[in-house]
Amino acid sequence: MTRRTPVARLSSVLGGRSVAGQVFVLQVVIVLLLVVAAAVTLVLQVRHDSTEEARNRSLAVAQTFANAPGTREALRGPDPTAVLQPRAEAAREESKVDFIVVMNTDGIRYTHPKPDRIGKKFVGNLEPALRGGILTEEINGTIGPLVQAVVPVKDRGQVVGLVSAGITKSSVSNTAEEQLPLLLAATAAALALSTAGTALVSRRLLRQTRGLGPYEMTRMYEHHDAVLHAVREGVIIVSGDGRLLLANDEAQRLLGLPPDADGRPVRELGLDADTAALLTSGRVATDEVHLVGDRLLAINQRSTDHDGGPPGSVATLRDSTELRALSGRAEVARGRLKLLYDAGVRVGTTLDVTRTAEELAAVAVPRFADFVTVDLAKAVLDGEEPDATVGALRRTALRGTRDDAPLYPVGTEIGFVDSTPQARSLSTGKVVCEPELKNAPGWLAQDPERAAQVVAYGIHSLATVPLRVGGVVLGIASFWRSQQADPFDEDDLSLAEELVTRAAVSIDNARRYTREHTMAVTLQRSLLPRSLPEQNALDVAYRYLPAEAGVGGDWFDVLPLPGARVALVVGDVVGHGLHAAATMGRLRTAVHNFSALDLPPDELLGHLDELVARIDQDEAEAGAGAPITGATCLYAIYDPSTRRCTIARAGHPPPAVVRPDGAVEFPEVPGGPPLGLGGLPFETADLGLAEDSRLVLYTDGLIEDRERDIDVGLDLLRSALARADRSPEDTCREVLQALLPARQTDDVALIVAGTRGLGADRIADWHVPSDPAAVAEVRASVARRLQAWGLDDLAFTTELILSELVTNAIRYGGAPIRVRLLLDRNLICEVTDHSSTSPHLRYAATTDEGGRGLFLVSQLSERWGTRYMPDGKIIWAEQSLPSGR
Repeated sequence: MTRRTPVARLSSVLGGRSVAGQVFVLQVVIVLLLVVAAAVTLVLQVRHDSTEEARNRSLAVAQTFANAPGTREALRGPDPTAVLQPRAEAAREESKVDFIVVMNTDGIRYTHPKPDRIGKKFVGNLEPALRGGILTEEINGTIGPLVQAVVPVKDRGQVVGLVSAGITKSSVSNTAEEQLPLLLAATAAALALSTAGTALVSRRLLRQTRGLGPYEMTRMYEHHDAVLHAVREGVIIVSGDGRLLLANDEAQRLLGLPPDADGRPVRELGLDADTAALLTSGRVATDEVHLVGDRLLAINQRSTDHDGGPPGSVATLRDSTELRALSGRAEVARGRLKLLYDAGVRVGTTLDVTRTAEELAAVAVPRFADFVTVDLAKAVLDGEEPDATVGALRRTALRGTRDDAPLYPVGTEIGFVDSTPQARSLSTGKVVCEPELKNAPGWLAQDPERAAQVVAYGIHSLATVPLRVGGVVLGIASFWRSQQADPFDEDDLSLAEELVTRAAVSIDNARRYTREHTMAVTLQRSLLPRSLPEQNALDVAYRYLPAEAGVGGDWFDVLPLPGARVALVVGDVVGHGLHAAATMGRLRTAVHNFSALDLPPDELLGHLDELVARIDQDEAEAGAGAPITGATCLYAIYDPSTRRCTIARAGHPPPAVVRPDGAVEFPEVPGGPPLGLGGLPFETADLGLAEDSRLVLYTDGLIEDRERDIDVGLDLLRSALARADRSPEDTCREVLQALLPARQTDDVALIVAGTRGLGADRIADWHVPSDPAAVAEVRASVARRLQAWGLDDLAFTTELILSELVTNAIRYGGAPIRVRLLLDRNLICEVTDHSSTSPHLRYAATTDEGGRGLFLVSQLSERWGTRYMPDGKIIWAEQSLPSGR
């Protein structure tokens, strides 16, 4: 044998054809992977530690600032920004964070490193902090990707504000990148050392394995272990002279061979004659079945002397009896488990009672039954508390392999007689089975004619299971078999009960949801306007879209006011459910009452703010519910005679105005605090709106959600309004199509009002001297104008009304005095003076010389009232126009 040189040995080791070579390559690869994994792990760990440090520092800064002296007092002060902004910036510089933001419970910022972000909505999740918890999160904020913490500011156990501190990811330490050169050097050194050690180990392994390759070594172990122990079929090798050479463990078990069977003649091993003859014959056999003891063995046999092999034969043995039994039972069990799994996935996908019943029927046909019917109490379908044991049931679902079965159709009211399986299931709460319907007199008594049709159709077996949740019975599920020849057995009844029990929970959940949703929707619809009032000042289109889950507190209204004016109001109560809907109704009713007083927008919001504060206080004292903090409102009054709109808002998004030329504006309307906070006056903005302009009012659900900042929403709204046609209806469609998210999580209220003007030919205006003699001239002028308008029938009553109103203004009011007539849907008479003294209607005694003027006005006019202005008041009266006008 030629002695190989060290270079040859090393070449053999590195060649990879031998076991030693492959071990060498494998060890080098493993070491390389371990080094790379260690490097990656170190980098990731350093980055993780940096991020955790950022989280901890943000949380510590936010908690420290939230608990700092003066923070709670500043949040309750009149101007939190003035107090907290310098403190927050000083703390930010000192603590080396990128921002410290203080906000109210609605997420409106009081502080921010960028002052233009103050007053806007905070980007992030506030729910844990509003419940008094602490949240740290990684988000893509207004200053880039960052890590931020949000903590509550509490005062006497109540959350009065929130503080958030954060650090951008670009500011965290770059420790991992700084260690890369050192890490790469250490990796190279470790790789070199491991390669040298691996080469020494592989050289020794090469000597011990004598240069055998992996195939030769593996073949020896495969032959021994796989054949003798691992193969699940029996393997037996018989020599040419009929002696047993090899029998693996499975063959010894199947044939019952003695422990010393190796080497003995096969005919002396106690096997039956036919099996022994086959094993010693050497002939070819394929799946030849032999009875060995109590087993049916399928034997396959082939010769071993092909291609110069040793004489003899090899046979494989398979226990077909056991395999058939096991496979049958496993298939049945697998089918039932799959059915239960499908029922868990496919039943109860919606909170709809009828749909859930149909899903139960669909999942059981045809795998379990050929027909399934579900009958529910009518109270279940209505969402009420059911008692299915009393009264008739309604067939809610019917599913079968065919559509022509003579079973009661869906929608039928069924009263089961006491002898039927359904009635017995309802009364006992247990499963009832009728294996042979044609021999079931109790079932036949329900409807003999239809029962005969069912039996003739081929339906032969019935199992009924009550739909029960706790002690409440919702209805009954019936399983029918026709094409499946076997009747229901005990295992089938257990499976049916399991299916129905799962479905009953889903149906009961759907019933409860139906009841609560019906109540909430009924309440909400009763509180929202059912139709818009008739008026000529605005062409109004609106949309109200509730959230996908539950009802909310958004509302809107169009309120006609005296003087042909119209008020538009949009409001939002934060939250969902009955409490939000009820609160919305209270606020909407209050707006109706305050608008009846003809208050200007800022005063109306002031009264509404006081009302919300009182409601919060009453509910807090009574412990009846959550406060209404977060309610917002926008109130606007449009006057078609002047084409001006006066607007005030309380924490609500600003309106949008689309000019006649298509230009879109968001006018500057002073943004007051949300309703209920108190302490700050509301301000108004006076807008001039040309005829055919569009005034757009909306709630925040239209322009923002958790994935979209308010600025992005406003930009999308601007683009949608610019594309929309001039009609309000088209504008509503375009805006909703562009801005509604795929899954709507908040209510959306939208009003688009196209402005109209009251033409100069429908307005008459006179200045009246403070002289009683001037009343006659005013009456004459009014009569001439009414004649020009074709309203001669109203001349007499109008002259009387104006005489009384002008005389009162001259006698008790202050100059200058002005009379104005407006021809709109009604004839409106207005008398203006500069006195703030309000007239009062009273009944004059028979001895009184005066006091009958306003009583006369109230009798002659449709309605009348007083509207106050900063420099006086207007007394107005309206008269209905004659028919045909």
